Amino acid sequence: MSSPWSQRRDVSPETSRLLIERAHEELIAGNAADQRLLDVRPLVRDSWRRSLASLAGADSPPPLDLSILELEEYRRTHPLAGVMDMVRALLLPGEAEESGVVVAIGDAAGRLLWVEGDRHVRTLTGDMGFVAGANWSETAVGTSAPGTALTLDRSVQIRGAEHFNRLVAPWSCTAAPVHDPETRRIVGVIDVTGGIEAVTPQAQLLVDATARAIEGELLVARLRARSEARPARRRTSARPAAARATLRVLGRDRAQLVADREGTETVIELSARHAEILLMLATHPHGLSADDLGELVYGQPQAADTLRPEIVRLRKVLERVAPQLVPSSRPYRLPVPLETDAHNVISLLDRGAHRVALAAYHGPVLPESVAPGVEQLRDTVRTALREALMAEAGIDVLVAYADTAEGVDDVDLLRLCLEMLPPRSPRRAGLVARIERLEA
Repeated sequence: MSSPWSQRRDVSPETSRLLIERAHEELIAGNAADQRLLDVRPLVRDSWRRSLASLAGADSPPPLDLSILELEEYRRTHPLAGVMDMVRALLLPGEAEESGVVVAIGDAAGRLLWVEGDRHVRTLTGDMGFVAGANWSETAVGTSAPGTALTLDRSVQIRGAEHFNRLVAPWSCTAAPVHDPETRRIVGVIDVTGGIEAVTPQAQLLVDATARAIEGELLVARLRARSEARPARRRTSARPAAARATLRVLGRDRAQLVADREGTETVIELSARHAEILLMLATHPHGLSADDLGELVYGQPQAADTLRPEIVRLRKVLERVAPQLVPSSRPYRLPVPLETDAHNVISLLDRGAHRVALAAYHGPVLPESVAPGVEQLRDTVRTALREALMAEAGIDVLVAYADTAEGVDDVDLLRLCLEMLPPRSPRRAGLVARIERLEA
């Protein structure tokens, strides 16, 4: 079956890209009365003004609202989880990996839950933070099809430079909200992102039709569930929200444990040894024997006698601030998953969010630690970041990485940046000088 995106037709915008870019620059500079803004579509102009009022960033990637654990849990219970096969059949028939577009499904708040489609396009759009878990509402990232469609409660098309965020300017997109079939409240949004083929009139008709088909399917599924329900009173399955905790170890000699209980956040600084133990338990969620944990922390498998009193002291600390994390024994393991900023960077790289991953990488894992397990994780994160960026990231992200402590002396990275930069780029001279200095 051929892809519905295979027939590309030119769309003639009301203004040229240059006029739109100049109007955008005037608005960002504070010249809201500039006459060039009148050349921009009213829908876009109004959205720009809302974006400016909400302090959305014009040059920064969107915030990542959902970690990988939160995302997996949320997707399982979201009402649109049951219609994903329908979305794929309607918007990504045939070879989805070669469709030329990316299809995203988000919730009513603008947070992307599923991002699928053309592999190459997903790599490029992931570079600007268009990944599952990211917030693409107007208040977070400014004018974009998913965020603006949710704000206006109607389908919209945003072309190239009409985006408020400059990082998104190379792309065009069509999006439509999805409503609860009975209450008509918004439950999510469908977005198609790509080149000019993503903003044709046919694209808008197809996305609108898909949204209506989903609403119909939601109603059918709901009616079917009611007819099959037992007469007996249904048991409630509501559970209290789990207390969450995050371990911050990047660029820190003393790790921080951030615990959230009933909406109250507590931050404590851990001792070096407690940080090493907790990090190893977070890295090995299935548990570790005393010998294995002792080897990862102390470098000696016979360190159980030294390890046990430290575990006792760590338990006392956790009982006060994060009792859900108090480790059990035989094997030593955490009762619930513990997120870490180090594993978050790897998760972002896996999702293709290179720019966001680089921003989240605040330095090596516990840089002063000599625990073998920590040294291994430190090298894993550093290597994963370097390899992913050099293999898939855009030139702006690579140049930013080359300016970090990790990349400043990396000749291969600097040479790659030099290859990717345009011949007349003013940044080439500085890179050449750095390479020559390192090879002298």
